[in-house]
Amino acid sequence: MPRYKIIIEYDGAPFCGWQYQDNAPSVQGALEAAVTAMTGAMVRVSGAGRTDAGVHALGQVAHFDLARDYRADRVRDALNAHLRPHPIGVLSAEIVPETFDARFSAIRRHYIYRIVNHRANLALKMGHAWRVPRHLDAEVMHHAAQVLIGKHDFTTFRDTECQAKSPDKTLDVLGVTRDGDNIDITTSARSFLHSQVRSMVGSLVWVGYGRWSSDDLRAALEARDRKACGPVAPPDGLYLVRVDY
Repeated sequence: MPRYKIIIEYDGAPFCGWQYQDNAPSVQGALEAAVTAMTGAMVRVSGAGRTDAGVHALGQVAHFDLARDYRADRVRDALNAHLRPHPIGVLSAEIVPETFDARFSAIRRHYIYRIVNHRANLALKMGHAWRVPRHLDAEVMHHAAQVLIGKHDFTTFRDTECQAKSPDKTLDVLGVTRDGDNIDITTSARSFLHSQVRSMVGSLVWVGYGRWSSDDLRAALEARDRKACGPVAPPDGLYLVRVDY
């Protein structure tokens, strides 16, 4: 029974998130329906990251097993045909060893959060970035972000419904850059807690317009208390960029 690895991109706006739900459209559900349409069999598609409702992906990874061999390019093209009109694209497909697991074999996940820092309403980027009208100091945000690098108890930046066994995570990268009105926040780690990235972004925005200092961000981290967190950034600007194996 061959195992297939696929890399996909999607617009998360129409979906309740990656994970299948009975009463709402999900990315996982759309992919499983496409595999069923291709093969005639019910197949479980497992993803590398359970993105939340409205969160996008440029390089989500998933795997599934099929009862017979198909050429990888045929799998890619057939899935893309059956996925229409969903905003999901299968970028590549390949046969991998049966020991490969999209979630548990991953060694690092990379995200980017996109902010548009201007007063005008969003037009082309509506639903795909967070408009923050108040001026943000990206350099101050980047400096403060380094407080969060390393292994910490991230309870403050963890959703209250997070199911992870431990709040301890090791953050490898958290950087803030500006290009004109566009501010990108990039982050990498082996894994993240539920809503961790959006919680960190919201707190960094408070730093960016002067409500918090680096010391305030550190104090929030050390409080290990969800109530100490800044605002949670909306899902619109968050993208799963890549997963390393």
